[in-house]
Amino acid sequence: MVATLVASVFSACTDLVTKEVDSRVVVSSGGTTNSKASDLLQASYNDLSTFTDQAGIYSLYEHTSDELIPPTRGVDWSDNGVWRSLYTHTWDPSHSYILSSWNALNQNAYRSSLILDASDVTAQQKAEAKFLRAFNRWFVMDLWGQMPIRNTTDGPSVNPVVKTRSEAFDIIVQDLTEALPDLPNTGPGSGETATRAAANALLARLYLNKAVYKDEDGIGPYTFDAADMTKVVEYCDAVTAAGYDLSIDYFKNFAKGGAGETILVSQQGSPQNRVYMTLHYNQNPSGWNGFATLADFYGKFEADDHRIGAPSPAAVGKDFHGIKLGFLIGQQVKDNDDNLIDTRTTLPLQFTPEVPLSGAATYKGIRVIKYHPATYDKYILMRYADVYLMKAEAIMRGGTSTQTALQVVNALRSNRGASALATLDANAMLDERGRELYWEGLRRVDLIRFERFNDSWSEKGDNKDDFRVLYCIPQQALDSNPNLKQNPGY
Repeated sequence: MVATLVASVFSACTDLVTKEVDSRVVVSSGGTTNSKASDLLQASYNDLSTFTDQAGIYSLYEHTSDELIPPTRGVDWSDNGVWRSLYTHTWDPSHSYILSSWNALNQNAYRSSLILDASDVTAQQKAEAKFLRAFNRWFVMDLWGQMPIRNTTDGPSVNPVVKTRSEAFDIIVQDLTEALPDLPNTGPGSGETATRAAANALLARLYLNKAVYKDEDGIGPYTFDAADMTKVVEYCDAVTAAGYDLSIDYFKNFAKGGAGETILVSQQGSPQNRVYMTLHYNQNPSGWNGFATLADFYGKFEADDHRIGAPSPAAVGKDFHGIKLGFLIGQQVKDNDDNLIDTRTTLPLQFTPEVPLSGAATYKGIRVIKYHPATYDKYILMRYADVYLMKAEAIMRGGTSTQTALQVVNALRSNRGASALATLDANAMLDERGRELYWEGLRRVDLIRFERFNDSWSEKGDNKDDFRVLYCIPQQALDSNPNLKQNPGY
């Protein structure tokens, strides 16, 4: 299956659920529901599958960054420029993935609100619903800087009210703070349901980025308040106190049984897209020969850093043994270790560091595998290593702790087989977050917070529009809700 077909299918599937959303979902004439709270709650957990697609939300965070490039290979992955316009920071209000993401996230948040109205809802179910609503709303606030809210009792003629980014921040914090006491205080596990650890991790993320969210136009420069950074440290410490720790085996986090760092996952969706979107047609499994990482990003790793790669977890001769973990570069092999041939060129299949954005040969670009086809069984939405590095960054930015930021980062690097850093500054911290969390859907947030989103990198061009730290409100949403106003610059 060629990438153009796959991408168009996923785009079409996404668009099918975008009609009449914009927080406009109405369950019945009064906006009420007689559904059981348990059924509604399960539906909201199922909605987390939204985050597992290679398009939509994921593309808004990763394709606009310095760690993932979407090369066009002949006619494959052209798709009317939807990928390239994200990478080159030239998107506009008609972009299909901006629309589908807006609709999906607002719909998810609304469905979580319905749980609170169920006649049989328990205190814990309310807490889980508030966490899920906060989780989805965080993305809306982060991506667009505005947050529409439709009350479950509103009729179809009522336009959703729109909250500013600053107001949205306070509303999301309130939901999480109210949820905390009634959430299970459990340690590492399956990550299938909300816990206090998940709420504390999301609160840490909110306060770490508070300087961005409370900035008048979101453009910066950002001023980080020491008291906010101390809150980040406290929220992160609360996650650690629940029993979370760094895994000794980095890639075990993304495999069956890898629960030590797992805070929140989606099991309704599948990480299979992370496999197919990058692997070559001639590999097993046969991929869509799409996305790659940049040579400069790959160059940030030391040779002994465990995160750069590991042998295949599948035995020789078994399915998927030819797929290694981490960054796939150079000669690729079959499951029996024989060299693979690129059938389109009849040459050995050797992935090269250099890859152009347009007109790339089929073998160009380093591929990335965190979820191995022989071992994956979930998609990670929140992971302890992110919490661990949030604490380090908060200390670096003035938060109070018994540890130094350098001590925290070097402890992680030691765990991952990397050498200790002698000093730590903002650039080194951003690089460390990249090495630890690559392709996990967080890079856009980090680049903006570190004021690096408008940097130039390979094939991106010199587009440095400050206003692109916020996405445009989709035209369909503007047409349906007069309370929305287009973000500046669009």
